[in-house]
Amino acid sequence: MSNNNGLIIGIDLGTTNSCVSVMEGAQKVVIENPEGKRTTPSVVSYKNGEIIVGDAAKRQMLTNPNTIVSIKRLMGTSKKVKINDKGVEKELTPEEVSASILSYLKDYAEKKTGQKISRAVITVPAYFNDAERQATKTAGKIAGLTVERIINEPTAAALAYGIDKGHREMKVLVYDLGGGTFDVSLLDIADGTFEVMATAGDNRLGGDDWDNKIIEWIIAEIKKDHPSLDLKSDKMAMQRLKEAAERAKIELSAQLETLISLPFIAVTPEGPVNAELTLSRAKFEELTKDLLERTRNPIADVLKEAKVDPSQVDEILLVGGSTRMPAVQKLVESMIPNKAPNRTINPDEVVAIGAAVQGGVLRGDVKDILLLDVTPLTLAIETLGGVATPIIKRNTTIPVSKSQIFSTAQDNQESVDVSIFQGERPMARENKSLGTFSLGGIQPAPKGKPQIEITFNIDANGILNVKAKDLTTGKENSITISNSSELDENEIQRMIRDAEANKERDAIVKQRIEMRYEGEGIVNTINEILGSKEAEALPAQEKASLTKIVDGINGALKAEKWDELKEQIDGFKKWRDDMSKKYGGGEAPAEPK
Repeated sequence: MSNNNGLIIGIDLGTTNSCVSVMEGAQKVVIENPEGKRTTPSVVSYKNGEIIVGDAAKRQMLTNPNTIVSIKRLMGTSKKVKINDKGVEKELTPEEVSASILSYLKDYAEKKTGQKISRAVITVPAYFNDAERQATKTAGKIAGLTVERIINEPTAAALAYGIDKGHREMKVLVYDLGGGTFDVSLLDIADGTFEVMATAGDNRLGGDDWDNKIIEWIIAEIKKDHPSLDLKSDKMAMQRLKEAAERAKIELSAQLETLISLPFIAVTPEGPVNAELTLSRAKFEELTKDLLERTRNPIADVLKEAKVDPSQVDEILLVGGSTRMPAVQKLVESMIPNKAPNRTINPDEVVAIGAAVQGGVLRGDVKDILLLDVTPLTLAIETLGGVATPIIKRNTTIPVSKSQIFSTAQDNQESVDVSIFQGERPMARENKSLGTFSLGGIQPAPKGKPQIEITFNIDANGILNVKAKDLTTGKENSITISNSSELDENEIQRMIRDAEANKERDAIVKQRIEMRYEGEGIVNTINEILGSKEAEALPAQEKASLTKIVDGINGALKAEKWDELKEQIDGFKKWRDDMSKKYGGGEAPAEPK
């Protein structure tokens, strides 16, 4: 049964452009903005106390210094943008600026549908961390929207297509080249379930970079006849060049050459400068070859990460207007042979449509679909010796909740600090710190005795909550991670590469730390044995053997002679086994954990 408690709009809040869609019954409808366009530039201008959003703001992008672009890059950070409107200086948070975009989308959606709208599903890149997701929800709240769900962009794209799919299992590659970012994801779709298997990309690469290559070419061509002309310092000229370059890029997706006409682009002492240039698709592809190549490795990376051969990919989905470029399509087809990309949904709109479908799922209008996203990096806590102990491993399907039992590292310890990290390195300090909190009120006891349960919970929006509970006293504390540093796709890929490159060294470091604590634990165990009443029954030779092991371990630890330390640890284990056999299979002293 459908829950008709208001429409739920689907919003693709993009770096360069945004789009809003809604389910009307079984129909997926993209809502046009007041200018009759189905996408809206994610640009906000401030002028004379007025907030201008979309195309009108974009047109003054280079002429009005109080114009903000690509605010999505700052989501989840503490950075603010400064404006000076009517002589009044203001600092705006990324959430405030994004809220202006969302308010604009919400307002024109209300006018088009004739309904009051207060609920939305908003998409984010798969690599967005908790802070960035929280910031997106906050922006929605400021805009007067209850954000019912945050979903990953590739998941939304697959969902837009998947609504009409059958129930056979499919591997789907989503290639998303937007105006300012690029990412590739591989999804597994089966029985109405969408699972992100792997994701990779470059959040500093997008269609704008292709535009900039054309701008550079135009300037170079004009300078051939006017070498002293400085177009880059002319804001009006650069605005016209930007618009002309974008038009040329779009036209070259459909034709082999285009005419770029720029009358009166500048004025020199000799008179006005008119530019009329022909740009061929071949020349354009030559100019942008390096940009295209930057999209190649992420495709290979996701296939490798998911352990999927190109021949196993059942479907390729292209997302973002820049995927209309023939060179992009050729590259994708070359890497996934014998599989033509699916182009049945407008690539500019597919993510918003998927978000609207998810809204339909939440309302009960759409049945038999379950979204499963994954964690982009391992989530861990720091344990004894600075080791990062994984709680939720990378690419674990969410929502998820996992718990582990830990204990104290010192006698009579009354509190523990829980430090949370994200990354693939075995040592906590090599990973990204997400936050720290303390659990106090632990009853004094020997180290290792208290039972502290650590629970990591990630909800369907990818929001992480960490809880620590003393199982003896029942006391608990928790934290919802809201770190102030941005974790983008470049950082994720760097962290993964670093983990792979340092795999052997990290293994050695971790092994040595474990050996150190094992050695120290053995020393403590032996000292307890020698200091107990039972030690009186030990022959002097056995006591001497134990004392020798203690001296050997302490000496090896001090000198950091790891091979020697291993010999001493093995010596203790042999002594323990010999004692067990000698005394008729009774319990020997336990090896410390």
